[in-house]
Amino acid sequence: MIIDPQAAGPLAGVTVVALEQAVSAPMCTRTLADFGARVIKVENPDGGDFARYYDDVVEGQAAHFVWVNRGKESVTLNLKSGAGVELLHTLLDRADVLVSNLAPGAIDRLGLSAAELEGRHPDLISLSIDGFGAGGPLSHKRAYDLLVQAESGVCSVTGTAGEPAKPGPPVADVTTGLYAALSIVAALCGRLRRGPGPGTTIAVSLFDTMAEMMGYHLTYARHSGIDQQPLGMSSPAVAPYGAYGTADGQTVVLGTTNDREWQRLATDILDRPDLAADERFRTNPGRVAHRGELDTAIGTWCAHNDLADIQAAADAAGIGNSRYNTPSEVLAHPQLSERDRWRGIDTPNGPIPSLLPPAVIEGYHPPMGAVPGLGEHTDAVLTEIGCDAGEIAQWRDAGAIGPAYAPAGTAHAR
Repeated sequence: MIIDPQAAGPLAGVTVVALEQAVSAPMCTRTLADFGARVIKVENPDGGDFARYYDDVVEGQAAHFVWVNRGKESVTLNLKSGAGVELLHTLLDRADVLVSNLAPGAIDRLGLSAAELEGRHPDLISLSIDGFGAGGPLSHKRAYDLLVQAESGVCSVTGTAGEPAKPGPPVADVTTGLYAALSIVAALCGRLRRGPGPGTTIAVSLFDTMAEMMGYHLTYARHSGIDQQPLGMSSPAVAPYGAYGTADGQTVVLGTTNDREWQRLATDILDRPDLAADERFRTNPGRVAHRGELDTAIGTWCAHNDLADIQAAADAAGIGNSRYNTPSEVLAHPQLSERDRWRGIDTPNGPIPSLLPPAVIEGYHPPMGAVPGLGEHTDAVLTEIGCDAGEIAQWRDAGAIGPAYAPAGTAHAR
């Protein structure tokens, strides 16, 4: 089926039920929502996704939560009650995909193991995100972004020698969420070719994703016997490639990726034909071995020139370059503003700016839906699946669903 991108998103008509928290699974489902899928986020009535309360910097809301939860509907179900679990199954009867990233063993305790889902929801695509994957000595452990980055070696190649660091963004969570979304899209594409069903079970672990991200470093260590040391704002693979202070107090990043670029950097920018002719620097392995001398030469030249002049010279010579920016500076970056990359989205506490998703699909405008309040859509979704007002009141009295939603600022809002 070919979908007109002007009429609907590529995933229009796909319904996703999410048992999710923190970042990895929410990033997966937000990505699916950005492409037009309907995402029903099932939350615990007692507080919901704990990422809602990491901080309160976004008009009283958490920055992590508003980042990865736009465009979803929030339904509060008490999955410790039999009635709550049955309501979940009713949602799954009408869903195409289930995404979860609960604590180890939680999904099985809810009666949602692969075998049980296959029996009750035979056409469902079920994807679970966990920390370390099934069947290993660490499979039982909780896994957060930093823990997995440390276990997989990512921290050992980040920072500087003797001072390992966690990459700033939650790369284990984000990349796992994106791999999960890609896997779901692959399963849906398979159904376009083969027709509906049978159900598909997919598992993605943060550890396996980070091991994949470490591909270069693992390959290098296996075949050289050397654990490469972190180099801060540089790369162990190529040289020269790094950050240098400028005369006007800025930081410029210059990079070369091949021998021709190095020759242009040495002759056209540094005006150092002696470096260009030096046999030690002729090939990249030699430059890597002597990167200290090159960094000194480049750093000395940059220290006597302003950022704008360095970047103009680098652009003229065809040398990759950039300016080191802080998050506050990126907010005002002209590459975002002049390309109209910001949009306003609604939240329970008012509108906020949000970046468009990275993929630009001609003729398709991402929905950029609202960030949901806890339980905001419970009554509407239950009505949609056949519950009348009396039944909803009974479920609420029995504790199977959360309290009636009250917008921010009203008496019952959390």
